[in-house]
Amino acid sequence: MDQVGKDSFIDRLDDAAARVAALLESLLRETPLAGEIARPEHLIAAMRHGVLNGGKRIRPFLVLETARLLDAPKEAALRVAAALECIHCYSLIHDDLPSMDDDDLRRGKPTVHVAFDEATAILAGDGLLTMAFDILSAPETALPDTTRLTLVNQLARAAGVGGMVGGQALDLHAERFAPDETGIVRLQAMKTGALLRYACAAGAIAAQADADTVKRMTRFGEIVGLAFQLADDLLDVTSDAATLGKAAGKDAGRGKGTLVSLHGVEAARRRLDGLVDEAALLMKPYGAAAGTLIETAGFIASRDR
Repeated sequence: MDQVGKDSFIDRLDDAAARVAALLESLLRETPLAGEIARPEHLIAAMRHGVLNGGKRIRPFLVLETARLLDAPKEAALRVAAALECIHCYSLIHDDLPSMDDDDLRRGKPTVHVAFDEATAILAGDGLLTMAFDILSAPETALPDTTRLTLVNQLARAAGVGGMVGGQALDLHAERFAPDETGIVRLQAMKTGALLRYACAAGAIAAQADADTVKRMTRFGEIVGLAFQLADDLLDVTSDAATLGKAAGKDAGRGKGTLVSLHGVEAARRRLDGLVDEAALLMKPYGAAAGTLIETAGFIASRDR
């Protein structure tokens, strides 16, 4: 990607992140919604701390770009993107807890349990988890009822025991019982890949695309998920806390197996190049219209934080 192209891509990424953040800020107001009793001020503050703290918003960006490619309604796609970001941010809040990864920094800022307290962090994560399904199921997400139901169902499966949460359980288990390569790939496909896969599938579902198109976008999301985790593992080895905005070298410190630790840095980089090529091949039928999605795969593979 040349510098001009990179700048243009980053501008699109930043613009999408700003739109998602603006919607999340409006959704995380203190005024209760119909059917709610009250919204505790300190809990809303903790939820906002965990969500409105920057970040590239890659998952919602993939929702929006897939939806754009397939002509899904823009405002509905934005709400789907925001719902997914709620799930992602809840997972980060819980992942940072002392009982899990025990991190004090997230995106260069104190994690929620440090800025507030551990109990509030747990509840903030719980609040974001349930808010995601509120956003998707609400009539303001102006899609046919069957489409909204599919989005809710598929997000529950991507985020739950057979997806992200199951992957987190496997990750904790891996600290005591090192998995083989097959186990590492499965763990990463669940913990990291499941939400990225959903992001791409959700854009197609919101567009009411046919089954083959949803399958193609789902596979694209799987590839992006593999690339994201592989790049993350490389950064854990090659970067530092100042650059990452969080602790570096933690996987090695805890004895966690990764594809990088198994095969080395250079092999991981070659694998990343192959994943980007595979992603581009999947998008070939869409021609130039899929350029941003292809750029996203390359950006994920080459990111430095």
